[in-house]
Amino acid sequence: MTEQNPYQSGAGDWGPGHPPGPSDTPPPGYGYPAPGAPAQGYGFPQQPAAPVAGAPVPVGGAPVLAIGDITVMGDQIITPAGQLPLRGAIWNATDMSHTEEKIPTHAIVLAIVFFLFCLLGLLFLLMKERKTTGYIQVTVTSAGRHHQTMIPAHGPETFPAIMGQVNYARSLSSM
Repeated sequence: MTEQNPYQSGAGDWGPGHPPGPSDTPPPGYGYPAPGAPAQGYGFPQQPAAPVAGAPVPVGGAPVLAIGDITVMGDQIITPAGQLPLRGAIWNATDMSHTEEKIPTHAIVLAIVFFLFCLLGLLFLLMKERKTTGYIQVTVTSAGRHHQTMIPAHGPETFPAIMGQVNYARSLSSM
């Protein structure tokens, strides 16, 4: 070792540093506050912030139902635009999806190739491909306010599933 240890304090200190003594305090570790700092941050209980005027107040409890970005909690409907009362809410759902059925390209190619060898190649034309595109629109109106959400349709079973949720929301609104 030919160079001085840059981590030592005085001139002429060579070699590794000395172990920390009882008066030395180690630096704070991950997840722990620095000495003298208030205990806030990750892993420490937080004090609830003071409510801001005009900001939505969080509703306690677990969500009962969620349809897209509409969430029903207790006696409130939570939307990105604000809260609506659940009692007397009007729910609507509109199916704006469509399912198309067509013969895939590879089935046509296989039918032509196998038709030349045997007549059974025409059975490839019975292959069908179904593709569902579009959205399910769900709207809720309560207390003179209106919110809508669009849910993508992944298959023909999407609309009956959404209608089941909307019917449950209607039954909650009538209580």
